[in-house]
Amino acid sequence: MSRHYEELLKMYNQIRETIDFEPKVAIVLGSGLTKIVDEIDVKAHKGFGHIAGFPVCTNAAHRGRFVFGYIGDVPVVALEGRLHSYEGYTNQECVIPVRMAKMLGAEILILTNAAGGINLDFGPGTMMNITDHISSFVESPLKGENVEELGTRFPDMSNIYDKELSKKLHATADKLGIELADGTYVQASGPNYESPAEVKMFRTVGADAVAMSTAIEAMAAAHAGMKTVGISCIVNKATDHNHGTLNDDDVVKTASEMDTKLTKLLTEFINEL
Repeated sequence: MSRHYEELLKMYNQIRETIDFEPKVAIVLGSGLTKIVDEIDVKAHKGFGHIAGFPVCTNAAHRGRFVFGYIGDVPVVALEGRLHSYEGYTNQECVIPVRMAKMLGAEILILTNAAGGINLDFGPGTMMNITDHISSFVESPLKGENVEELGTRFPDMSNIYDKELSKKLHATADKLGIELADGTYVQASGPNYESPAEVKMFRTVGADAVAMSTAIEAMAAAHAGMKTVGISCIVNKATDHNHGTLNDDDVVKTASEMDTKLTKLLTEFINEL
């Protein structure tokens, strides 16, 4: 048994001591994107800080807890907050919540984030289905000792964002009259926003949106055999096309304004799974 898996098991057992709930779907909630928690018939919750050895969120926009319950008849766990490498964690530590969701029973992962629009057609308010990502600018969360209990040493990444789930997401968006673009996401390390030259480089290599999370979580999910769908809520134009400065308060504010539409989309999508 790998050392890291032993650590995960200790955390898992602490949750199982008090919570007997097996989710089918896990949802990672990005900055300002938390209204779907109100749609959950909550059965239990567990703060990251109440699990010994579990990394805690230091970003004020991320509460840092597991919320267990039902959306319709579907058992879900919402990860109300995520971990970032800019908080001082390794990328292996950042994916612990996703790996824990898998160990608790989740087979489907929904990733959400607030992102900057690199594609010049993607202004604030655009909702983007992530069809692929570029993770080459951050360290792989799979680096180091492989967790054989979760997946193979060299996992395939040809279908990180499940094509069938993406089709279902688009069908749900069409049904609700919600515009949903497709695009490639790139993860940067942060916590600083990207320079204009970096944005131009990302656009050149084919990225449509950028933020500081998500790709590594999708990689960990693919490694563990989960099916993933991802949504970027474009909250600002990236720096080479933005008139003014970027700050976190504006990002969270715009994300919150998009959250009602995202919640409507995800609630219907989950109910149809």
